[in-house]
Amino acid sequence: MNNEEFLPNNRDYSSISPSARALLLLKGFTDIPFALEAAKLISRPDQYQPDFSIKDLAFWARVLHFESRYKSINQLLDSLPVQNILEISSGFSFRGLSSVLNKEVYYIDTDLPEVIATKLSLLEDLLPYDAIPHGELETLALNALDEAAFTATMNHFPESEIVIVNEGLLVYLNMDEKRKLCHNIREVLRQRGGYWITADIYVKSSKSFPELKINDELQEFLRGHRIDENKFNSFEEAAAFFKAEGFIIDKEAEAEHQNSGSLKYLRANATQEQLANLRSAGRVRATWRLKLAD
Repeated sequence: MNNEEFLPNNRDYSSISPSARALLLLKGFTDIPFALEAAKLISRPDQYQPDFSIKDLAFWARVLHFESRYKSINQLLDSLPVQNILEISSGFSFRGLSSVLNKEVYYIDTDLPEVIATKLSLLEDLLPYDAIPHGELETLALNALDEAAFTATMNHFPESEIVIVNEGLLVYLNMDEKRKLCHNIREVLRQRGGYWITADIYVKSSKSFPELKINDELQEFLRGHRIDENKFNSFEEAAAFFKAEGFIIDKEAEAEHQNSGSLKYLRANATQEQLANLRSAGRVRATWRLKLAD
């Protein structure tokens, strides 16, 4: 597929929020489906071309993190026979588009209204002109904390089990909001059966790595959204939280670093000491496939 063949329109994608735009430009350095093409679209009129000569170790650590997180969901999703998939708070990820082009699935891709409005415009330009989808894709506005809207969206699916997936959501929610989301998902899975795959099992870390220091703008964004405060204190605490909400861990994704193309760039721009320090830090995130305990 030629990346330029389906970029015919000079749309204005300036409405994309700075954080979502920055994440999409990072993903343009990976082989995540449609990330490069979407990064080119939102960069217009400038030309977007990933610069693999970047030497900044912190940059490559972020690319690797988000690439691995994305692929960890696919790892747990691909082993399931379920054909109904709901992605909540999907941002400018195009897992849904990639899924329906390759599989007979019914995929509902959701986020808040302003994100979905922009995403629909992107999808018009990203869909190859000769594509014949194997599945069906709906792209809908949804606040996942709104129980009535959540239930209504679920009613779009055919009658069978459902898999709910998300990445990059729970760190924006406080504990009460996490419990509300758990309630909404729990009620749906009780009615329909299925699983919840979340890549958002983030835990707090006291270790500091000067070489991975983030810039002031990103630091301010993290503080403003209370990202660190919204993380779990430990994986044990996270497991206990979900157990209290009626879920058990069905399976944990294996580390996806070895399947991430950005790993070689991180290694190329780190000293042996820096690599050793990163390995000694331990895990700060996991992806879990959850199911109902009863």
